[in-house]
Amino acid sequence: MRFDQKSSPKAFRGQALLPALTLLLQLSAPALVTAQATFPGTFHEDLQSLKLDTSTLKAEVPVPGTLEDEPNHNFIRQRFQLQWRPDDRLDLYVIRPRGVTKPPVILYLYTFPQDTERFKDDRWCTRVTNEGFAAVGFVSALTGHRYRDRPPKEWFVSELRESLVKSAHDVQMILNHLAEHENFDMGRVAMFGQGSGATIAILASTVDTRIRVLHLVTPWGDWPDWIARASIIPNEERDRYLKPDYLKQIASLDPIHTLPKVKAKDVLLQNLRRDAVTPAICEERIEKAAPSRVLIDQFGDGRAYASAFAGGKLFHWMKSELQTNTASAASGHREQRIRYYPPQEGTIN
Repeated sequence: MRFDQKSSPKAFRGQALLPALTLLLQLSAPALVTAQATFPGTFHEDLQSLKLDTSTLKAEVPVPGTLEDEPNHNFIRQRFQLQWRPDDRLDLYVIRPRGVTKPPVILYLYTFPQDTERFKDDRWCTRVTNEGFAAVGFVSALTGHRYRDRPPKEWFVSELRESLVKSAHDVQMILNHLAEHENFDMGRVAMFGQGSGATIAILASTVDTRIRVLHLVTPWGDWPDWIARASIIPNEERDRYLKPDYLKQIASLDPIHTLPKVKAKDVLLQNLRRDAVTPAICEERIEKAAPSRVLIDQFGDGRAYASAFAGGKLFHWMKSELQTNTASAASGHREQRIRYYPPQEGTIN
């Protein structure tokens, strides 16, 4: 969950090109022609709106990958390629719990620059599907295998409005795909977001009521302070993003303004005070902006966070909130809205 301080964003940009080039080589020539022909000059995506109604996104027929069905696993995993904009194929990992016909579903979106490796991990798939829940994993725009055909100077943060809005559109399109093609209980949908993924989850929930439960971990936000202090931004680029024109472009996407507007019924916000990317001052201001119905966990450091969720307990809250007829009952047993977990620096987990 941490950004590697020894690696620069530029290095990640270069690494992200490799899977993209591999994917292009795997595509047949006829497939490329089809992709080009499917998106005419009338294609339009409105990056000024989080809603889909002012864009012309139209999903292509999903391309299924190999079905991984190992009898000794409690899950069945399959990768799909989805596409609704030119030159942007999205790998969607659908992990189903074995023996459950219509499970509730949780979307998982981790922070930039993480790619899809987590969704291929059998241990992770076992944890997220236990207790009969389906899991759907993907990565944000301009991330991993989706970072392609762009000048090196353009990356997730330099194009932050594009990255966030496109990804919020993706969440809605993925929910459309699941409703049309998968036998999931779409009345019980949750989303887990971490870092930039948490910010995107917030944005998607402001316009899509299908997301009933939100679990947010260290969302990026409070943009002026975040840009001034976030370690993920190279120092030589920082001044460019602190200019008024850039900040104006992303102001409406700040969780300080959008978190109070989420439509999810149940929201958990978790912040690590010594997070590798998001400064504590930004976390505090996002917490202050959260409406009273949002539960807040404050962790003194990463060790306190890891200790609290050892043994695969990280996703239990979402699952309990999605259980039939338990969401309203659970709210009556919340004695504390804000819980604090002191730092455990120096302890062994």
